Amino acid sequence: MKTEKSATGVMDIDASVSGELATIREDHKQAKQAQKRRLGGLDRETLLDLYYKMLLVRRFEEKSAEAYSMGKIGGFCHLYIGQEAVAVGSISAIRQDDYVLASYREHAHAIAKGISPESVMAELFGKAGGCSHGKGGSMHMFDAEVNFLGGHAIVGGQIPLATGVAFASKYKGTDQVTLCYFGEAAVNQGAFHESLNMAQLWRVPCVYICENNQYGMGTSLERAMSFQDIAQKSCAYEIASEFVDGMDVLAVREATQRAVERARKEYLPTLLEVRTYRFMGHSMSDPGNYRTRAEIEKYQQRDPIKLFAASLKEEGITDDKDFEQFEARVKEEVERAVRFADESPLPESGELYKDVYAAPLGKKSS
Repeated sequence: MKTEKSATGVMDIDASVSGELATIREDHKQAKQAQKRRLGGLDRETLLDLYYKMLLVRRFEEKSAEAYSMGKIGGFCHLYIGQEAVAVGSISAIRQDDYVLASYREHAHAIAKGISPESVMAELFGKAGGCSHGKGGSMHMFDAEVNFLGGHAIVGGQIPLATGVAFASKYKGTDQVTLCYFGEAAVNQGAFHESLNMAQLWRVPCVYICENNQYGMGTSLERAMSFQDIAQKSCAYEIASEFVDGMDVLAVREATQRAVERARKEYLPTLLEVRTYRFMGHSMSDPGNYRTRAEIEKYQQRDPIKLFAASLKEEGITDDKDFEQFEARVKEEVERAVRFADESPLPESGELYKDVYAAPLGKKSS
């Protein structure tokens, strides 16, 4: 049995997957055919925008990993490489005035919701030009102007908050919808069950999106959850649910559109289990020794960006020249973000005393 180290830093035990190759290829073929059937319902501009945003997120995260290795980013840094179709596909299905709350793996969600790559990168660098003024870092992106309400480091902590945001929309009589993202490990938290019970009982317009990448830090889903069909857990609360292919950006978009329509028209919540996979470790400090190289390469066969690019090319929607132009544009945008972060100043010492209370001590809130 051969043991070696892969490019992702994952120790491999028997890298041979020859017995599974036929199955992998067949699954990939079927997934691509399903994606192609969905292409017809969208115009070229929308399709290319989805591709561009996924590519932007991928290159942004790769550059973030590089900056982290150079010591420009401190603290924890959780990358989204492999999961791009989830954030990009789902957020493309909502309006600008809708709300988004996410976990600590939220760089992609922040960018997809409208926070500039410059502002996100500056926040990663701990600079004053960041969306949280350099005080939040990787896990606490926030921008009320685009209704992106975090970035939450506590596992499952954002779920009751999102439920409250959605309740506020209903209370005010608006038709705004809230998307709440969390990993499958958060499903084991009591806050998940309490929130779903309350959401259905009070009929709040919240879409709960479980990004099931099959690992809670280094613990596999099978070792941590007795009943692993997360979408079916909604039955306990009579909430609508769907299981979604998280490696297909169009499948994610369509499922979210259905859930958003239900929330907007009927004030009803939905639970989406979006099955995906992260190609990197849990965080930049995670060597990933709990996964085999063969397992990662199996999922890389269905890289959401490569899958979508192949579908677009085969259907004649775009060609190699277009892809080259996208790469050049994305590279320029990411490099601009890094320059902005490098040149942005550090926060002033007085920032330590700001944003601690809703209203400063001794002053009345307006």
